[in-house]
Amino acid sequence: MTDNDTLFGKIIRREIPATIVYEDDEVLGFRDIAPQAPVHVLFVPKNVHIPTLDDARPEHAALVGKLALAAAEYARREGFEQDGYRVVMNCRGDAGQTVFHIHLHLLAGAQLGRFGTPA
Repeated sequence: MTDNDTLFGKIIRREIPATIVYEDDEVLGFRDIAPQAPVHVLFVPKNVHIPTLDDARPEHAALVGKLALAAAEYARREGFEQDGYRVVMNCRGDAGQTVFHIHLHLLAGAQLGRFGTPA
């Protein structure tokens, strides 16, 4: 892994605790500590540090896709595929990104409000 001293890097290295709900060779999924829905899981790449979606390059396409596939697998495993779930990637501060290690949010477990209204 490239140098990654972010909160997520520390979670990946198990230096700080997290409730891990998904893991494979490339992706780690853990519960958000400030959930925005009854189920709020973050999916992060384990072996590559990409600060933002804007920093992703063509060679990262498969990895970004694996984040989405991991979220879908988790949603199916937990039974959210019928009622639905939301996946979101924030890019930089105005979009709400607070940890600069690319990650995908999965939100589920309740009917979610309209998406995209300004705060």
